[in-house]
Amino acid sequence: MDIVVEHVRKTFGSGDKSEVLALDDVSHRFGSQKITCLLGPSGCGKSTLIQIIGGIEDATSGRIRIEDPARSGGTTKLGAESVMMWQGLNLFPWRSVIDNVAFGPQMHGVGKAQRYARATELLASVGLRGFEQHMPAQLSGGMRQRVALARALIMERPIMLMDEPFGALDAQTKIVMQEELLRIFDRTKKTILFVTHAIEEAILLGDEVLVMTARPGRIKEIIKVDLPRPRGLDILGSPEFAALFDRAFHLIRDEVTRAMREQEEAVRA
Repeated sequence: MDIVVEHVRKTFGSGDKSEVLALDDVSHRFGSQKITCLLGPSGCGKSTLIQIIGGIEDATSGRIRIEDPARSGGTTKLGAESVMMWQGLNLFPWRSVIDNVAFGPQMHGVGKAQRYARATELLASVGLRGFEQHMPAQLSGGMRQRVALARALIMERPIMLMDEPFGALDAQTKIVMQEELLRIFDRTKKTILFVTHAIEEAILLGDEVLVMTARPGRIKEIIKVDLPRPRGLDILGSPEFAALFDRAFHLIRDEVTRAMREQEEAVRA
């Protein structure tokens, strides 16, 4: 599925002095079967943009279309073809691991045997065979993240919207989850939008990196990541990776510096 964003603008507030312009004139075509990473300083509207794409928030103006390249002229309702994965996992603490994963299909009327069979298969695929009856509180942070990933995958939507899903993990667990996501992407070829603050993560995962400006969020530059797939962590030491990192770092540093300067000026005023 292609995601076509045209001149999207988003404001919060009621038109008075408290009004905040979060996104301003954002346009981009997110290509099918690619990982696009959204990179930018805090508060630049990255999360807001994918929530609009997922039908959770409404744009103030502009348009978003979800198009199937294999079907000419067809569009779908926002949210119908996507699933969201958050940094806050939102697992139900009173439900077992397998019940958490099977919850989405249950809400869509899938029979018990079918949804449990699929949940068991997915838990095995993310390395959680044998933990089906555990409760979330009995799992480590990385294991809970794998449950959340399985819960997203079971919906079998062509689009995954991922809002800093690995941001709260320790460094070692984050590496494992990045490798897991790359493995799943190579197998399923979903369209993935991945919000991150980490330059290294954006380049490792993405086919392209959208660098956004400080608020109001605009697309400052699109960095094409022409690194071969399948990818592993060995690519981090390559000259090509280093060049991409350097370019993204300087773009982000400029935006963070500008945001800090504007905040200081606002405090003095």
